[in-house]
Amino acid sequence: MTRPPLPPFTVETAVQKVRMAEDAWNRRDPEGVALAYTEDSRWRNRAEFFQGRPAIIEFLKRKWARELDYRLIKELWAVTENRIAVRFQYEWHDDSGNWYRAHGNEQWEFDTVGLMRRREASINDVPIREGDRLFHWSLGPRPADHPGLTQLGL
Repeated sequence: MTRPPLPPFTVETAVQKVRMAEDAWNRRDPEGVALAYTEDSRWRNRAEFFQGRPAIIEFLKRKWARELDYRLIKELWAVTENRIAVRFQYEWHDDSGNWYRAHGNEQWEFDTVGLMRRREASINDVPIREGDRLFHWSLGPRPADHPGLTQLGL
């Protein structure tokens, strides 16, 4: 099984890979998202360290049960042959209706068939008022005409 685009990445193929990841995460389907990672993929997410697709699936289930109405935008930061750096922001609220904008960056490393074998994510949540939200599309992937982070001034 391959997961195009494949390394070595160009800026254009890296942008495509980033958008595919953003769309998948915005669908909030843990099993579907996990298929983009190797069976033994290693993750660091904030202060959590884990490995393998089953752990990824469990992590994503917990994440999206807590982070309600999740909407994410990712943007390419840098690219080399088989590595991509991404900056991202997402908005979500907790079960008490408190809204947050998470600011973060990720470092991705891919195998030769385009599966991510390593993901390192640093993330900070900033409380926001509901009226300060910027990500207003219907749940699911961001529409093609919705501005990205740079266009939103973020």
